[in-house]
Amino acid sequence: MTKQPSRWQRIRPDLTPWRSSRDFRLLWSSGCVSAFGSFLTYVAVPLQIKHLTDSTFAVGLIGAFELVPLIVFGLWGGALADALDRRKLVLRSEAGLLLLSGLLLLNALLPNPLLWPIYLVAALVAALDGLQRPALDSLTPRIVAHDQLTAAFALNSLYRNAASVAGPALAGVIVAVAGVQVAYGLDVLTFGVSLLLLARMRAVPPSTGAEKPSLGAIVTGIKYAWSRRDLLSTYVIDTCAMLFAYPVAIYAFWASDLRADWALGLMYGATAAGALVVSATSGWTSGIHRHGRMLVLAALGWGVAIALAGLVGNIWLVLLCLAVAGGADQISGVARSTIWNQSIPDQLRGRLAGVELLSYSVGPQLGQVRAGGMAGLVGVRGSVWMGGLACVVGVLGLAAAVPSLLRYDDRTDEHVALVRAQHEAQHEADAAAREAAAV
Repeated sequence: MTKQPSRWQRIRPDLTPWRSSRDFRLLWSSGCVSAFGSFLTYVAVPLQIKHLTDSTFAVGLIGAFELVPLIVFGLWGGALADALDRRKLVLRSEAGLLLLSGLLLLNALLPNPLLWPIYLVAALVAALDGLQRPALDSLTPRIVAHDQLTAAFALNSLYRNAASVAGPALAGVIVAVAGVQVAYGLDVLTFGVSLLLLARMRAVPPSTGAEKPSLGAIVTGIKYAWSRRDLLSTYVIDTCAMLFAYPVAIYAFWASDLRADWALGLMYGATAAGALVVSATSGWTSGIHRHGRMLVLAALGWGVAIALAGLVGNIWLVLLCLAVAGGADQISGVARSTIWNQSIPDQLRGRLAGVELLSYSVGPQLGQVRAGGMAGLVGVRGSVWMGGLACVVGVLGLAAAVPSLLRYDDRTDEHVALVRAQHEAQHEADAAAREAAAV
């Protein structure tokens, strides 16, 4: 008789991937270290530009330098991830990121730091991030068992959300007390530690018969996504949620409207805090099989929470709604990641990760434009609650248009069955290759 998990086991994170895979432990530890370091630079760069220019436009311009390289190199990085050793691609791009952080440090140490190198490094970091992210996202399914993918994503989200909450706060203290030079120096150090951990991982060669990286290979990935309406709808729903209900750009105006300028930092951290709570209590997600329904319900929860945040006039209720929204977004992320990793063939997973990168990079950017433009027409709070309502309507419409998403069940889905068989065969081949190399 199978022993039923206790209530505590159903709540706490499922640590099975951590226990069963040495490479996952190394990858997780590497990500944890570099995530905290990256947040130091994430905070230091706009503050340094502010000190150099005292211009809000100059600070905002950093996003323009980052967006195009992220999109272009994200798609190309997806093709590379399917054709090359993913671990080697992640390792080399991590080394490039270390060098770029070093350039920021050297510029900050000049008697009169220059502005243009900061923009140049920001564009190059976005390009390297675009090259690395698809390989990084598609690496986990090769190093953990197929039935542990949901738990693995939840564990990855745990450190990312923890870094999102603690990283900016820590960065603010370090920059205020010791300056941006120390922040950049610590980021270089964390990249060094991350490289040492990644170097200890085993090779993850491409699948047999992998396509060479080319424009045609990218098109093949896009065609596959287009042929899977259930898969494509996960991208569209995420973009819809961010387009209509991502009001981060107007947080400062929102805080002033609520006469709570002191709470601006709390507003930025509230969604991450909500996501962290869900990550820390994510054991129950490993028992979910209807991930399409899980995604739709979570996206609706995000829209409803944002709408309520715009309607209430008390800052503490706003923070609570933002935290609930962050928790819903985390659940949505678990569902999306599980569907992608469970049902996308390994030889296409890198390219589809590039498409995913495109969807969740463009959505928030357009969402900030929408929030700011609508705030000028209907006011700040009107922009927030109307955006949340539009998100709910959009998600309901998309769910109705794609019933295959609501029917998705990893126990019966044909794509999941094929990928599961492929996954098991690949793991056996990887184990045989390691044994042969050892001999």
